[in-house]
Amino acid sequence: MAQEGREPPQRGNASSGIFNLIPPDSSTDHVLKTASGDLPYTATAGTLDLFGQDGDRTAKVFYTAYVSKDRQPRRPLTFVFNGGPGAASAYLHLGLVGPRVLEFGPSQDDGTTPKLSDNPDSWLAFTDLVLIDPVGTGWSRAASNDAAGSFYGVRQDAESLAKVIALYVQKNDRMDAPKYLLGESYGGFRAAKVATALKGNQGILASGVIMVSPMIEGQFLASTGDDPLAAALQLPSLAAAELERANAFTPEKLGEAERFAMGDYLVSLAGPAPSGAVADGFYSRISELTGIPKEDVARTRGFVGDIYAKRAAGSGQIASSYDAAYSVPDAYPEAGYSRNDDPILDGYTRAYGAAFANYARHELGFPSEVTYTLLNEDVNRRWEWNGGRGGDNRAMASASGDLRDLLSVIPSFRVMVVHGYSDALTPYGVSRYVIDHLPSDLAAGRAELKVYRGGHMFYTDPASRRSFALDARTFYEAKATD
Repeated sequence: MAQEGREPPQRGNASSGIFNLIPPDSSTDHVLKTASGDLPYTATAGTLDLFGQDGDRTAKVFYTAYVSKDRQPRRPLTFVFNGGPGAASAYLHLGLVGPRVLEFGPSQDDGTTPKLSDNPDSWLAFTDLVLIDPVGTGWSRAASNDAAGSFYGVRQDAESLAKVIALYVQKNDRMDAPKYLLGESYGGFRAAKVATALKGNQGILASGVIMVSPMIEGQFLASTGDDPLAAALQLPSLAAAELERANAFTPEKLGEAERFAMGDYLVSLAGPAPSGAVADGFYSRISELTGIPKEDVARTRGFVGDIYAKRAAGSGQIASSYDAAYSVPDAYPEAGYSRNDDPILDGYTRAYGAAFANYARHELGFPSEVTYTLLNEDVNRRWEWNGGRGGDNRAMASASGDLRDLLSVIPSFRVMVVHGYSDALTPYGVSRYVIDHLPSDLAAGRAELKVYRGGHMFYTDPASRRSFALDARTFYEAKATD
């Protein structure tokens, strides 16, 4: 592993002392062993500076770039980020696309002794990668707390990331590369917004977006408590979780749940409460599909989105919204509502943060003394959705219009949306609904949905990660041959 010379850190306004603690850029050479042979590449861990109208530096944005040494002309370039808002890119970095992958033991849920190894399914095999941590996450920092607030919002975030992408493209002479955006969860929503900002503010047209477990329409994610359509779009994910618990998962069985959800279930929830034998059969069917006791289903009139966590996996168990098939002992079994930390978000996946910091120090030559912030809850609390904060504003957030506009004005633009079947947080049914309601002239052959075994972070399962990588490669290669 060779390390190139470094530049001294830049110094901006006096209030930005935090910037002086962030190491200078580091470039190192590596070789990824793949089934098709060795893939030599250069890794760069560094930062890009953002400046305000007064010329003062407002933020340093951390990124990690992986560039093939043997790249052919017009090799794709993919910019990657996670969501939150407030999440760093370590999840997709060490979980999915990067040349190194973090494994969580034989059962894939032990974060106490995670192991970093070569990623046989790294996307570096078919695209160069630039993983970006938005301001307030990872090692990306604003000049001050007040300055940070100017990045914490849908529009501000998209515009700042579009600027970071433009700076990277210009600095590295990659204007001729097809450019893709890959985002997870809120990052999927973000990908559509950044593509719009790239087009409008930077004059850069994206070739496509890949949305992993995305939030696309906030109205369906804010609550399923009293919205028949939102509940119907979530129900198949809860059914997938129950099939997984029973070791009975098949696409055919899940198809039955999907037809029930968008048929009798939706119609019944939207109409008056059933009674008598009709109610008995209806609630029994929901209980059968979800594992939630029939009396609880009846108590909620079939709106089970708020109770599945404590009731679906059995007495004394709590299910994760990130994967409803995954449960642990309930820390508060006496409580009538869920108080638990999420078993996945607050459990083994937290190991991505320390693992990435260690990897950057020892393999990428980036020994930062600043804490790597995997999840920043302050960013989430301060986020501006539609001119305001909180759930009501989030419920109005939508990326469907961005996708329509991008598909309309960029003839070669494509969208790939991927989900885990048992993700109850961002159910695959919502994305299917969104894609099904795109104008056919826009969506035909250009917008696709893929679903894999697992939950929100389905890629922690090696088999699902491998399947997604193969499908992604097909997506890129199809674009290249158009």
